[in-house]
Amino acid sequence: MPTLESRIDPNSAEFSANAQAMQAYIDAFRAIEAKVNEAAEAMRARYEKRGYIMPQDRLNLLLDPGSPFLEIGSLAGYKLHDDRDGTGAGGGCIAGIGHVSGIRAMVVVDNFAVKGGTISPTGLKKKLRLQEIALENKLPTVTLAQSGGANLAYATDVFIDGGRAFANQARMSAAGIPQVTVVHGSATAGGAYQPGLSDYIVMVKRQATTYLAGPPLLKAATGEVATDEELGGAEMHTQVSGVGDYLAQDDADGIRLAREIMAQLPWQEPRAEAPDFAEPLHPPEELLGVVPADPKVPYDCREIIARIADGSDYLDFKPEYDGQTVCGHIRIEGHPVGVIGNNGPITAAGAAKGGQFIQLCDQAGIPLLFLHNTTGFLVGTDAEQSGIIKHGSKMIQAVANARVPKISINVGGSYGAGNYAMCGRGFGPRFLFSWPNSRTSVMGGAQAGMVLRIVAEAKMRKAGAVDEDCLAAMERQTREMLDAQTTAIASTARVEDDGLIDPRDTRRVVAFALDICRAGDRRELTPNTFGIARF
Repeated sequence: MPTLESRIDPNSAEFSANAQAMQAYIDAFRAIEAKVNEAAEAMRARYEKRGYIMPQDRLNLLLDPGSPFLEIGSLAGYKLHDDRDGTGAGGGCIAGIGHVSGIRAMVVVDNFAVKGGTISPTGLKKKLRLQEIALENKLPTVTLAQSGGANLAYATDVFIDGGRAFANQARMSAAGIPQVTVVHGSATAGGAYQPGLSDYIVMVKRQATTYLAGPPLLKAATGEVATDEELGGAEMHTQVSGVGDYLAQDDADGIRLAREIMAQLPWQEPRAEAPDFAEPLHPPEELLGVVPADPKVPYDCREIIARIADGSDYLDFKPEYDGQTVCGHIRIEGHPVGVIGNNGPITAAGAAKGGQFIQLCDQAGIPLLFLHNTTGFLVGTDAEQSGIIKHGSKMIQAVANARVPKISINVGGSYGAGNYAMCGRGFGPRFLFSWPNSRTSVMGGAQAGMVLRIVAEAKMRKAGAVDEDCLAAMERQTREMLDAQTTAIASTARVEDDGLIDPRDTRRVVAFALDICRAGDRRELTPNTFGIARF
């Protein structure tokens, strides 16, 4: 394929300024992650005295040494609901995709060291997303459970969707996707069904307790007096009730057992031969300075493609037909990919071009990669007369109905219906990650403020009096509100993506995601009707 040549000078002052601006965005979200880790570390002495292994250390013990780990939703819930100090980022758990005993799996570790690992509405939204990824990509799930359960201050917000989480577990088991849970601490009431619906349950001696009603509630409801161990201790459940399958002596032993359970599964990775590929000619490290610090300054998205594609090779599709929607063929670590990027708003011609390219990739079974940086569809009289609605609808139909894996990366703005045409969250991409400079919104804050001002001014004129101060205040407040709510950090906190990534990691993240998709699509499961039940 033709090789992309870069027009960017990494030694220029402009590149340096861009890189500094991007590094500031990276530092901002890494600082939030660090604050959560610091909050957990502050509790280390207390928990280790009680025999607990800290959440991050549990994760490290579970994963194969030196293997990659793709974290999902590290900032979910940040400063939402009652998270005033920002340490609620992560939604009560550390989660992602890694290798356990050689098997790629979804891994969920309750972060009990921060706010008891309680689950907010956004934390539940994250867990539902983790289940969605596991189901779609046929990933076994390993959960290290020790949580305070649902945040009861928001009980009405989590009750109904909490049922969806349990339904998903049942459907995963019936689909033939194994679930292993190690109960390290308390699992009470509804929380008892998370391990109960797992296929394999490990319970830690003298730590794990699982019951529908704890001693205080039992006494209040029935007058019966019982201890934690009598009601739901690990030994009782593994020796008497049969709820537990394996009895672990301590935290480390529980994780060992989880690894051994995974190792005995006949779950070989359906891999092709190791591909032979070349690294990009232009190093991915340069992605730090490719995007202008000012989002209003245009740039060629091929500069990004040149730094993520094998050998920087790229076959442009319809290069002479609309330059604002960029489509072409690349490979990433040997995986064939159809890539779609933006060099401006999506025109009628660009939508037709994009829709055709998507259908061609779907026909050939080639996964799609969307690099979002668009203000949306072009508007105006000429655009309307050219059939922008008709052609835009066809592109959206192609995105929605394409059967191949779709991966989206927000590298800049993702506005309006352009978000839909570029396979935003509502269109179900297998994975969606964002660069920390990105924004996702129905429109820009300035545009939204101006629209409301124009509408309000028209009403005032009809009423016979225009209050300029009121209009200016309305415009400013709308702009500031929308700008604050549409940053990358605000969007990822609402689980509108699967997490923020350093631009320099884009190639590795996409390659890992493509490998997950390929393995999942090739895997044949052994489903049953109702899932595995304990009798």
